[in-house]
Amino acid sequence: MAWTPGLRAGDRPARLVRATVPLSLCPALGPATGETNHAAADIVIADGRIAAITPAAVGAPVPGTDLDDGLVFPAFADVHTHLDKGHIWPRAPNPDGSFAGALDACEVDRTANWRADDVRRRMDFSLRCAEAHGTRLIRTHLDSRPPQNAISWPVFAETRTAWRGRIELEGVALLAIDDLPEGPALDDYVRLVADHGGILGAVTYPMPDLDARLLRLFEVAARFGLDLDFHTDETLDAAADGLRRIAETCLSTGYQGRITVGHACALSVQADADALRTLDIVARAGLSVVTLPLCNLYLQDRVAGRTPRLRGVTLVHEMRARDIPVAIASDNTRDPFYAYGDLDMLEVFRAATRILHLDHPFADWPAAVTSVPAAMMGDARRGRLEVGAPADLVLFRARSFSELLARGQDDRIVLRDGVVLERVVPDYRELDDVDNERFRAAAGRSR
Repeated sequence: MAWTPGLRAGDRPARLVRATVPLSLCPALGPATGETNHAAADIVIADGRIAAITPAAVGAPVPGTDLDDGLVFPAFADVHTHLDKGHIWPRAPNPDGSFAGALDACEVDRTANWRADDVRRRMDFSLRCAEAHGTRLIRTHLDSRPPQNAISWPVFAETRTAWRGRIELEGVALLAIDDLPEGPALDDYVRLVADHGGILGAVTYPMPDLDARLLRLFEVAARFGLDLDFHTDETLDAAADGLRRIAETCLSTGYQGRITVGHACALSVQADADALRTLDIVARAGLSVVTLPLCNLYLQDRVAGRTPRLRGVTLVHEMRARDIPVAIASDNTRDPFYAYGDLDMLEVFRAATRILHLDHPFADWPAAVTSVPAAMMGDARRGRLEVGAPADLVLFRARSFSELLARGQDDRIVLRDGVVLERVVPDYRELDDVDNERFRAAAGRSR
């Protein structure tokens, strides 16, 4: 039987009673200490916002929607996705599951198929998945090698407008740092990103002139007033040092924008002294880091016929010990870089807890999928359970983290501005009319 606690789509509950709230997301009820990581609370909702949060009443029953000790989370924030790539797996599989195979499959599919209508449809499908699972903020990287940038950025802008009030979107221009245009073409490229309210990004990897390329990127970002978001060190090559070089460039330039860095897998195979020295520099530079455990686990240390030895994730505990903001995010969804996923941040948090040992105690790790990524996106009120915050909530039948992470929680209830959503996860059959024959013909011509 589905869990409903008397709530149906369109309902506006005025009070949630006997709720269980994560203490790390509800400062009014005190900090999380040890294994004491949640508390019983009553939540009052008015005008689409949280009007009051108090310890659960003891004694006589309090009128309201009784959650029977079910957990309440603020809406999720997913700060690293690839909506433009999503759901191309049926027409662009990655035969060997390798990073190189993903790059090749994606390149063929982008060239053959990424027209405006195709990108728009898949973005919308992905966003409906995310909404049904309780996500309110999403940052997506957009493959921006010309001429794709002139296609995807206008589609993104249309989609952002269409979804405003349901999911707030940020876009990042994704391009290998050695593919950035030169001279006046660089300004034209960056101006397109700026005109669409985007963030400047790049993929970094070892190269002789990486420092010079980073400096040029920082300079143009500062000139246009853009934040930066990097893919870096997405490898198990211990020699990869993009994270350190980004942090050093930030310090040497005095860059004032926000900088986010994703992956940083190479830290996990470097000598402790070297890795920790890099993290000290990252902390001084004020960088934020996003770990992508599902995609990294899928791609890293993959060798045919050999069981993987390494997890491919970054040093999140060491980062948090240095007060480096750490978020956990979805990354890719049903594309050559990750064949699975549904933009369900609970699934991501559940996997991250097991892969990265975020438990015993959980401490403030729930913030890594809520308030921390929301702050990275410039929204300090979302992702927290506090008076005045939007009543964007996710209600669970589970009463503890042990129960929450043991099952998929498919009967969760999502509130937006205090209103119960009709949760409909879109059917993959909606995408069955994608022209696979056209893709196969194009792929054949490329060989």
